[in-house]
Amino acid sequence: MASTKTLNVVNLAALGAERLADLLLEVSSGNPAIKCRLRLELADEQSPAEAAREIRKRLSTIARSRKFVDWQNRRALVDDLEGQRRAIVDKVAKVQPTEGLELLWRFLDLAKSVFNRCDDSSGTVADVFRAAVSDLGNIAPRTAIGPEELASRTFLALTQNDYGRYDGLNPALAAALGKTGLEHLKRKVIAHSREDHNPSSTGNRQVVGYSTSGPIYADDLAAHARDIMVRTSLQAIADAQGDVDAFIGQYSTQARGRPKIAARLLRAGRPAEALQAIESAEQRSGGWPDLEWEEVRIETLEALGQPEAAQAARWSCLERSLSASHLRDYLKK
Repeated sequence: MASTKTLNVVNLAALGAERLADLLLEVSSGNPAIKCRLRLELADEQSPAEAAREIRKRLSTIARSRKFVDWQNRRALVDDLEGQRRAIVDKVAKVQPTEGLELLWRFLDLAKSVFNRCDDSSGTVADVFRAAVSDLGNIAPRTAIGPEELASRTFLALTQNDYGRYDGLNPALAAALGKTGLEHLKRKVIAHSREDHNPSSTGNRQVVGYSTSGPIYADDLAAHARDIMVRTSLQAIADAQGDVDAFIGQYSTQARGRPKIAARLLRAGRPAEALQAIESAEQRSGGWPDLEWEEVRIETLEALGQPEAAQAARWSCLERSLSASHLRDYLKK
């Protein structure tokens, strides 16, 4: 028989509602995260709209805060952020997905101000925002938001990707965007890439640092960030559309010698082209094999109906790296 002193639902419920309420008030004293959770539960008892209003108030408070959070106090910040994210997903979005989606956008808008005032050397704060991006993808298909409106909101987010808070946004929302939304987003990204972003002709360029080659200008960094956004977005859109040629087209000729290029050609049912990409790529010198390359090579040889060549490739990897997985695959064949 379990001890009556064990912390579980049955034993705590035996204390009675009034006693538990007193304990909760005592525990929450001096603990903002617990106080926020209790207020949220009370608001949720009234309606999801009240819960949303309580969450919005808390997000505004976090946005206004300027207190630096060091590594010792980071856990409390993570708990607070995670509590708000879970509340949006579990209490609001389940009943009102459109409202939940809007709250998630507002939550992600906090990222810049939060990262500016905290030590996230462990990456735990970033993990919360990454989870929120994934939540967008789960909730968006259940909303009444049209694909073009969603594409416009996605594009705006991609142009404001401070600290990489929106990394992974394109694949997360691909299903919700659908054919229409992806095309709309593609047009906006291409138009953005063609806008005039020439450095200031007045000579008043902002210097943000120095390197061995001279000053580092803010507009150069912005242009570099824009180029990365355009390239990665068009790659993600091409992936979602199943357009392997458009995906490859976002790489320079030199950069096309990568395993992911051959892998996509293989998945597209074009193994001969995949093998050509592998064989034309510049291979690394030395005896240790590039296992990612070798895996694609073996899969490609199998797809081309060349099992003996695939076995030879497995054995070559085993000889050079003592790879256990290649030994197992070799023996299975």
